[in-house]
Amino acid sequence: MSAPDSTDPPEGPPAEGSGGHGLSAEFTARVPQLLEAMRSIGTGLELHATLNRICETAAGLAGARYAAIGVVDQERGGLSDFVTHGVTEEEAARIGGAPDGRTGLLGALIEDARVVRLTDLTTDPRFAGFPPHHPPMRAFLGVPVQVQGEIFGNLYVAEKTGGGAFTDGDLHMVQVLSTEAGIAINNARLYEAARQRERWIDGSVAVTTALLAGGDADEALTVVAEQARHLADSAAGVVMLPAAEGGLEVVAVSSDPPSEVLGMIAPPESGAVTALLAGDPVFVDDSASDPRMITDMGRRFGPSMMLPLRSGGRLLGALAMPRERGARPFSAAERSLAARFASQAALALMMADAQRDRERLAVFEDRDRIARDLHDLVIQRLFATGMMLEGAHRQSAAPGVREGVGKAVGELDVTIQEIRTAIFALQQGAAEAPSGLCSRVLREINMAAVPLGFKPTHRFRGPVDSAVGELTGKNLIAALREALSNAFRHAAASQIHVEVDATVLLDDGRPAVRLTVSDDGVGIPEGGRRSGLRNLSRRAEALGGSSAYGPGFGDGGGGTAVVWEAPL
Repeated sequence: MSAPDSTDPPEGPPAEGSGGHGLSAEFTARVPQLLEAMRSIGTGLELHATLNRICETAAGLAGARYAAIGVVDQERGGLSDFVTHGVTEEEAARIGGAPDGRTGLLGALIEDARVVRLTDLTTDPRFAGFPPHHPPMRAFLGVPVQVQGEIFGNLYVAEKTGGGAFTDGDLHMVQVLSTEAGIAINNARLYEAARQRERWIDGSVAVTTALLAGGDADEALTVVAEQARHLADSAAGVVMLPAAEGGLEVVAVSSDPPSEVLGMIAPPESGAVTALLAGDPVFVDDSASDPRMITDMGRRFGPSMMLPLRSGGRLLGALAMPRERGARPFSAAERSLAARFASQAALALMMADAQRDRERLAVFEDRDRIARDLHDLVIQRLFATGMMLEGAHRQSAAPGVREGVGKAVGELDVTIQEIRTAIFALQQGAAEAPSGLCSRVLREINMAAVPLGFKPTHRFRGPVDSAVGELTGKNLIAALREALSNAFRHAAASQIHVEVDATVLLDDGRPAVRLTVSDDGVGIPEGGRRSGLRNLSRRAEALGGSSAYGPGFGDGGGGTAVVWEAPL
């Protein structure tokens, strides 16, 4: 049985025929098939798989060669997804992109969500033509799909198998299926939303744990960037902190391949930076064309979320999650979850800062105590011992004894001077520390001497202070701190040597600075942890350099030598 073109569905199942309850014989005969179809589309909770099953089931129930379901984009209009059945992958590739649902018959069905049944869709005035390589279609049936009273999209079937138009029975079958599809889609959407929230919560926990673990602050910021990139399904995760000269400085980046934007500053003239510094989020659909994005760094991406890291009325920085060009924009749910993640990360950053301040205060208090003990006890006892030896020196008549006692007194004087130098270093505050790179290296060496029980030797080559820039210098100090920490925890070394060479060249001829930290310890065991070495490599690669390790200067090549280098 065929039907004329219509946009108004029948009020109920067709009454003609001999159905025992007013149903047509055709409809009654197909009820078992409909029940099996309803059961099949209700299995599984993954949304895209559910849409595929609905299309396949609709084609089978209506006897159609083709079926599709268009998902309405509630925020921007048109279609956010278009799932098909009956069109091969090769045909889909030749046709090109999916319809956007803004024009033609599909667009009209979105604007006026009613049943449409056409014998020949090409004769409908709303039809705007097929794209090249699209298979021919004539008979058409479109039914809206509602989820909790909201139009989710439209279910379409086309090209009746064997020719002809879609019957009233086909229409009723597809309508019943669309009702069940709405329930299945709603369940799948709720499941997807729950999984998405769970992932963001797990990411927030990972960030909080990393920040409060007491490790390196830069490493913790990298964890924030990595988690944000993974959770937002973005091309990169970027953490920015306020720069001294204004704007926002990139301090941590997670991208593949490693990004070269580390250390770059987004200027305060940027509209996006102005909003972020004011504590407002920035959402961009296309970074390449948005006037607020004025840097080359921003324009290479597509949709982007930029969120302030703010807690307790204090702006700590910003978190950016850009996607590749042509990627889908961020949904309202993603924006909301990302904003909560940024708030949690900001709170964790503040707690980590407070924890580091407490630890730093404890270290300073301990240093003050050590300095007092050295001055009040050790130096006084050494001085008294020296006085006793000088008395013995004057009273002794034997030349050999006098010479030996004199040397001992001289050694005591040198020891007292070294202890006084150590006391001065212990009492020196961070604000009093010299700013040159050589001085910062020496400070790290002196600080490492306390837990090591001995002072590492050092050597500088070339114009270290003048040739090495601030960003490279900051990362070199972090690499030195990591290498000395690894030596203290794992090497069991009795000697460590630190060398900073600003005269080397990389393999490509670029001038570079090289940090070498070598020891005579036990070396790196097979199968041992490599997290510290990976941190060193990541820092170097972000600057365009590299990091490696080899044997140290212990007996028989024992120990470890870590080599870290970056271009000047």
